[in-house]
Amino acid sequence: MITFVRGLLAAALTALPLLTATPTHAAEVTLRDAIDALPVADESRTGYERSAFRHWVDADGDGCTTRSEVLLAESVGPLTTTGRCKITGGRWVSYYDRVEVTDPRKLDIDHLVPLAEAWDSGASRWSAARRQAYANDLTADRSLVAVTARTNRSKADQDPTTWMPPAAQARCTYIEDWTATKTRWDLKVDADEKNKLVKEAATCPDSPLDIPRA
Repeated sequence: MITFVRGLLAAALTALPLLTATPTHAAEVTLRDAIDALPVADESRTGYERSAFRHWVDADGDGCTTRSEVLLAESVGPLTTTGRCKITGGRWVSYYDRVEVTDPRKLDIDHLVPLAEAWDSGASRWSAARRQAYANDLTADRSLVAVTARTNRSKADQDPTTWMPPAAQARCTYIEDWTATKTRWDLKVDADEKNKLVKEAATCPDSPLDIPRA
């Protein structure tokens, strides 16, 4: 089902204007090679404020915020809406815990690599425009996911060393998505994080990752 949901999301996003310049694609690499290539550095949260990442904007001016765009793209059933973008009902399968949701108010849109983690890993040196692009990234279908509020809030700003999806079947996908997002945005990992990625990837298929660069 995750593959199906992601397929719908990818198809929907091809029609959306990009929030950044047209990305170039990195050479396709396998999961384990991509993890090996992630640069290791100490993290620092000095100066972090969530407001440094302006998010849920309407980048293409169509009246739909980033949150609405993700809900529209990830729906696996008919939607009910008020106007074009106020979504009042539908059907979604929460990636992290495999729970089916019909009320969009029970869904959060999660930054797969949390904003605070991105800050720690290199985004503290970015321009405000690049941080906004990261926080509203509709170009890569791994970046933003609709999940139950419960799982999103249990995750908070943790990396895989201290939090993994409760659904066992989501874990390899999560490791792929985390690695691809960090690679896409040229973000670093700390030593414990890299060790955890290596350990988890050893139990997963060494899948090829096609990673559009931001």
